[in-house]
Amino acid sequence: MTGRGARRFIEDLLSGRRPRAFPADEADVEDLRTAITLRAARPGSGAPREEFVTELHRRLAAEQAGGEPEGGQVRTIGGTRRRFVQGAAIAAAAAAVGVAVDRTLFTGGQDGAGDGQQEAAAAQTLTPSVGDWRTVAASEELPDGAVRAFDLTSVVGFVQRTDGAVQAVSGTCTHQGCRLLLDAASRRLNCP
Repeated sequence: MTGRGARRFIEDLLSGRRPRAFPADEADVEDLRTAITLRAARPGSGAPREEFVTELHRRLAAEQAGGEPEGGQVRTIGGTRRRFVQGAAIAAAAAAVGVAVDRTLFTGGQDGAGDGQQEAAAAQTLTPSVGDWRTVAASEELPDGAVRAFDLTSVVGFVQRTDGAVQAVSGTCTHQGCRLLLDAASRRLNCP
């Protein structure tokens, strides 16, 4: 490693702090990639913190009810189109994670959950009031086992069919906010 900025970036990343930006040179790139790979390989690194999910749920419920966040403060984000796209992609990924966490918590990850559990889950479910569905692939264009990338400007991701069921995941890395790359041969999404 050649620079102090790179050392500080790697220390922050591996200790769980948000890394500070710095002007990286070509000599630092491989060290940074290695640190990002190590951080991403930690158990549980792909799951959001429980505090984040709870706060997101609270904010979405307040917004849907027409209220303002606690304290009456409304934050505005200065804006470039790139920031908007990144924010929308992160929001889509967070929503997908929220649904997965909700299903895991309220149904125990099983399809045969009792009616009481299903009613409790339905009472806790947020229903979006805005938005629209967008077609990313026709059903006949997605054979079983196939994966297709999609880019809807505000949301990027991958859709796949496995055993007849269609699933979609965000195409944005939850750690670095960069776009994931599909490695079809090994059926993985890789962070550059």
